[in-house]
Amino acid sequence: MYWTEFLTVALIHLLAVASPGPDFAVVVRESVTHGRRAGTWTALGVGSAIFLHVGYSLLGIGLIVSQSIVLFSALKWAAAAYLLYIGYRALRAQPAKPVADDLHQEAGERTARGAFTSGFVTNGLNPKATLFFLSLFTVVINPHTPLAVQAGYGIYLAAATAVWFCLVAMLFSQQRVRAGFSRMGHWFDRTMGAVLIAIGVKLAFTEMH
Repeated sequence: MYWTEFLTVALIHLLAVASPGPDFAVVVRESVTHGRRAGTWTALGVGSAIFLHVGYSLLGIGLIVSQSIVLFSALKWAAAAYLLYIGYRALRAQPAKPVADDLHQEAGERTARGAFTSGFVTNGLNPKATLFFLSLFTVVINPHTPLAVQAGYGIYLAAATAVWFCLVAMLFSQQRVRAGFSRMGHWFDRTMGAVLIAIGVKLAFTEMH
């Protein structure tokens, strides 16, 4: 009965998650710099944050945030500040020895908790994600759809997001890929830092429509 609605939700989510943004940038950076384990935990952090968006969307809190300029601005500036912070740290990256010789050692420098938190905070504080899920649960999903079914949609969205970014982590954490990036050394880190800062600045000037 709800298959058409579910397929619509799945398609919209696929287009949204495949679009490069702060989540993609953070997962790629963690995977290249610290290895597959860190990249995977970052991906799981991003996926887990989806439950946060789904939760307040189901409770109607997202509607309150979207209608409050103060709350939306607070969320927006918190997210922008976080992206600027990690971007600034990446910009300060110093030249290092080639990753190829120390892949296992470097992969162990990043804790699972740190990588997970990085992904969770990046997605959880993203006001664009707030507006996306709000529109999804108020416009695309029929308000008469049973709460249990909507919750099922939410579980799928979280799982699909985690799987997608785990695949991204697997790709960018391959030894050949990491070795290729390592030849650019600290310039890769600085480039990713610039990307994160650019996203943060753009986010800071995002207006509520």
